[in-house]
Amino acid sequence: MRLSSLLHKELIQFFRDPVVLFLIFWLYTIEVVICSYALGMEMRDLPLAVVDTDESPASRRLIDDFIAGGNFRLVAHLHDVAAAEPYLERGEAQAVLVIPVDFERELYRGGQALQFLVDGSNANTAAVARGYALQTVEAFRMHRGTLDERQLATVAAQLRTWYNPDQTNVGFTVLAMIALAGLMIGVVHPAASIVREKEVGTIEQLMVTPIRRGELFIAKTVPTLLIGLLALFPSLALVGWFGVPVRGSLPLFFALTALFLLSAIGLGVLVAAVSRTLQQALLLAFFGLFPLMFLSGTMVPVDSMPNLLQKLSLASPLRHYLDITLGIFLKGAGMEILWPHALALVAIGMPLYLAAWLIFRRWL
Repeated sequence: MRLSSLLHKELIQFFRDPVVLFLIFWLYTIEVVICSYALGMEMRDLPLAVVDTDESPASRRLIDDFIAGGNFRLVAHLHDVAAAEPYLERGEAQAVLVIPVDFERELYRGGQALQFLVDGSNANTAAVARGYALQTVEAFRMHRGTLDERQLATVAAQLRTWYNPDQTNVGFTVLAMIALAGLMIGVVHPAASIVREKEVGTIEQLMVTPIRRGELFIAKTVPTLLIGLLALFPSLALVGWFGVPVRGSLPLFFALTALFLLSAIGLGVLVAAVSRTLQQALLLAFFGLFPLMFLSGTMVPVDSMPNLLQKLSLASPLRHYLDITLGIFLKGAGMEILWPHALALVAIGMPLYLAAWLIFRRWL
């Protein structure tokens, strides 16, 4: 009876707080949409200037191939390399394609070299533009190159991309932002809830009642777990909006999400235990959130990190939860595949939750 009354009180307090409601709605919906559109690794309409000194059917076909894919947008058609330099300096063009004289004639004699100038001030953009250019030129060579049909037939490569045949980054971004929202809510909400009770003095009023410490601990943590699970439903609508497939089991996803939220809630209670004010709690929460995010693989691939950081990333529950989320949604993986990550969440989450309980009991 006491526990149910406490849970009822926490839920009423939660639904009466418009700021917290808006924050959760923002993290699970609007922020997911913004990041999914803004953080895509694939790029479209990169401004391209073309210097065509050959002006042959082959050169025009090559230019059309560059523009047709949608990766490049023609901003200038020039006849001199010197005229292209101001476009790169002013940022009006990210790349310049230089087609030499006698391009078509030399193409069928034994090949011809192209020049592709890229603005390297933004290394990521330059690398993507270079990759698009190499891909376009290779496709052009396969159709118009010097090899005849018999030579081409000797080597035939069939490339198939599993789980993401369109090779877009939207699915990963949507699922990663949902995972990040779960971590942020799991840490910030219990920390803010407990510290707010300390600031206004109501925690002392609760302690003079017949409430046990364990009941109060459950009342401060279980609502966050329930809220985190309920907030997934609007996120699932966004998953459908962006066309992300759901190939696995949603009940399994919710069950493992609950396991992941226990780790986040444990961190939140630990933050609340050492914080005296709400400002301190929020600063400490974000102090721990950013390393967890950076080590999870949501920002950069884990394989590209130094060996030490790769090992440290195994202690991040977000890394295991992200692998679980991608596995369920994109690969249709079941527990027979995901059990190592689930076991890691248990190994991380249960000690954190137990430590939070011990500190919470001693603090009170």
